Amino acid sequence: QVQLVESGGGTVQAGGSLVVSCTHSPYTSSNYCMGWFRQAPGKEREEVAVIDSDGSWSYEDFVKGRAIISEDAVKNIMYLQMNSLKTEDNGMYYCGEGLATCLVDEDGRLNVRYWGQGIQVTVSS
Repeated sequence: QVQLVESGGGTVQAGGSLVVSCTHSPYTSSNYCMGWFRQAPGKEREEVAVIDSDGSWSYEDFVKGRAIISEDAVKNIMYLQMNSLKTEDNGMYYCGEGLATCLVDEDGRLNVRYWGQGIQVTVSS
C-alpha cells in the first residue's frame, strides 16, 4: 500500500520560510510525478507545485519565485520550501502522487491517485 506522510508544518511569521516534507513509499517505476497541494478553510484544494522524474517542475502563479519543490528519490522524500510566506499561504498542505505519466485533469491539475493526510501551515501576521 502506498503511503505518503507529510511533516514539517507549523506556525511561521509572515515573511518567513518553511519547509514541508513528504515521506513516501518507494516508487514502483523509474517514472514518477508528485505534487504539493493546499487547502484553505472554506476553499477548494489547489495545486501548488509539481515535480516529475524527468527533473521538470511547475509552480502555480501564487508561489512562483517563492517556492522550491524537490525530490530525494534515494530517501523517498519530497520537499516544498516556501519563502516570503504570506497569510494567504495558510492552510493544510498535502502531498500527492500522480500517475507516472503525469496525467492531468480537465483543469490542468495533476491527477492524484494517492494522498497524504495533510499538515497544517499557519502564517501569522
